[in-house]
Amino acid sequence: MARTEPASFTSTKTLLVVVIVGIALLNNGLRGETAPQPSAAQAFAAPSPQSAATPGGSAAPGPVRQTAGPPPFSGHGTPRSLSTPVRLRIPVVGVDAPIMKLGLDEAGALEVPPADRPNLAGWYTDGPAPGEAGTAVVAGHVDTPTGRAVFFPLGAVTKGSTVEITRRDGRIAVFSVDAVEVYAKSEFPTKKVYRSSAEPQLRLITCGGGYSKDTGYLGNVVVYAYLIGLN
Repeated sequence: MARTEPASFTSTKTLLVVVIVGIALLNNGLRGETAPQPSAAQAFAAPSPQSAATPGGSAAPGPVRQTAGPPPFSGHGTPRSLSTPVRLRIPVVGVDAPIMKLGLDEAGALEVPPADRPNLAGWYTDGPAPGEAGTAVVAGHVDTPTGRAVFFPLGAVTKGSTVEITRRDGRIAVFSVDAVEVYAKSEFPTKKVYRSSAEPQLRLITCGGGYSKDTGYLGNVVVYAYLIGLN
């Protein structure tokens, strides 16, 4: 799993990686098996001049390409020990997986779930927890040396699908998918993916966009979703 060096978000602290642009995952491409990829119909509609707000409460993201990573968590709301996510379900594609915490390694790059536990997803702990105001980020492998991994079917998720995240406090944050998009790694729209929001939102990220024996996965699949319930 390749790693991407972080962008500097402030002058005093290196905050985030251009998170997971480099979630490079491994061997299924070599065996000729490719993960599903989102169709153009699952992407955001091109913004009109009037640019109506999305159901998630903010204007539909435009094709902005910048290098700043997600902003840090503000610290408001539910204590982190209680709102920590512990399990992820995406019923439409049969994903049901435990969630581990992801931080930064000594080089300042995002840690990744261990390759020997392919069913693990990872939550970036310096961002909001799912259900808190802001954009929560969850990443996972599409495959590992042993075969398919947790986010292998992510590209088959469709608009209107639900994502359920169980938290340590026993509550379930339920999100509705409003777009699934795929980007070349060289054109990963960092600001679009990680832009802050007054509303609770979620991003699920893995590799995709084709596979090359020389360079690995060529892009990233991103699921955009917004909170519809905290049960």
